[in-house]
Order: sequence, then C-alpha cells, then structure tokens
Amino acid sequence: MPPSTWPERTSSTLSEGQSGPQHGHPSAQRRERERLWWNEVFQKEVLSSRLETTHILARAITKAAQPPQAWVLVTGVAYYQPSLTAEYDEDSPGGDFDFFSNLVTKWEAAARLPGDSTRQVVVRSGVVLGRGGGAIGHMLLPFRLGLGGPIGSGHQFFPWIHIRDLAGILAHALEASHVQGVLNGVAPASTTTNAEFAKALGTAVGRPAFIPLPSIAVQAVFGRERAIMLLEGQKVVPRRTLATGYQYSFPELGAALKEIIA
Repeated sequence: MPPSTWPERTSSTLSEGQSGPQHGHPSAQRRERERLWWNEVFQKEVLSSRLETTHILARAITKAAQPPQAWVLVTGVAYYQPSLTAEYDEDSPGGDFDFFSNLVTKWEAAARLPGDSTRQVVVRSGVVLGRGGGAIGHMLLPFRLGLGGPIGSGHQFFPWIHIRDLAGILAHALEASHVQGVLNGVAPASTTTNAEFAKALGTAVGRPAFIPLPSIAVQAVFGRERAIMLLEGQKVVPRRTLATGYQYSFPELGAALKEIIA
C-alpha cells in the first residue's frame, strides 16, 4: 500500500487489515525548532501537531468497517500538577493548570472514541530512560566528565521509566483485554527526587555528581515553559498499571541505569 499524507487521511478510513498510519522521524529542521524557547507560536504548533494527528486517527478508527480491538495513546505525567508533597495515581485530578497539563487534557480528549467497539487505553509516561538518546543521551557527557549534579533544588520528584518497561506496558495494554482507561507509565520507585537520580547516575558512570545546575541558568537556556519540566516534578505512582498485572523489568532506578550504561 503506498504511503499517504495526513490531509489525505482526513477524508479516509483505515484500509482493511491496516493497523494504523506510520509516523516518520522528525526532520532536522523540526528538531532545531524544538530547541527554541516555547513561545506562543511554537506552542500552537505543538498543540496542532498532537491534536490534529490524533483527531485524524480517531476519526479513521470510528469510520473503519472493522475497527481495531484496542487504541492506545501515550501522553505524559505533565497532566499532574508539580508538587513536593502530593502523590498522584491514575484517578488523581489535573490537566488544567499550565500549557503542558492542558496539552495532555486536549490530547486525550482528541483520542476519545464513541461507543465501546474499541478498547481505549491512555498511558501517561514519565521521563523515558534508555540507550542511544532521549533524556540519558543529553545527560551522559557532563556526568561522565564529573560535571553532573541535581537541577535546581534537586528536591523535585523525577518520575521515570525504563524504555523496556514503557514498551512492555504498551504491549500489555494491547494484548490484555481487561486493560482500559488511564495507566501511569512510571516505575514503582515513585519517590525518586532529582537529586537522588543525579546521585544514581553518577554512581552508574563512576563519577561524582554534586555540581548543581542553578534554576536561573535552566530558565535562561530553555525558557520559562520548558524549564518547568526540569525544575518541577510530580510523585506519580502506577497503581492501576500494577493492578492490571503488569510486571516491571526495571522497578528500581539503580538496576535500570546499570543496564542502560553498561
């Protein structure tokens, strides 16, 4: 079957036997834009790219003669308001206090399907840790040089998940017919703070990790909106994820980092 464009998808349905359209890798130009500050124009672009794509997919599923058995969306724990004291599970309120939380709310709403012919699951992912890029890819060099340390105060929570477990939760959501609704895609070690993460990463690479990155520097480099993701965090627990029977491969941070750095 030849590839199709998103505009073509707006007036089409899923072809027979097709599991869904394929997403390509972001272009170099888009990656460069993502390094820019989160100004109003770029925020609108982020909203549009997430919401329009999801609307198209949801509409295609709704119109399909044979809809898929399951529809799984990955969003983020940014839905929950950052706090140094609160603990959030899948039933906790959120989604209405800043750009990122509103993005998650609108994104999940765009994915919602009418009826119950397709089982619907939303995985709210934490920071994904894995080899070859992502969060760890940006951190490794300064930590290996002995220049790593906590960001800001270091007291903020750092909800994380090993990439193998995120993939495992997605497979679990697709294959287990009893799974539906929201799952928190975070490791059970939910009390990890940014300072504890920095210490564990330093230990994994065999270097000290005590040089803090001041909040003002983070805001200067990343801009106010993106800095929030680094300077604030949430204590998120995967209560429903565990209750559905998913068994983590890397429930503890030390073992997860050891596997990634090895």
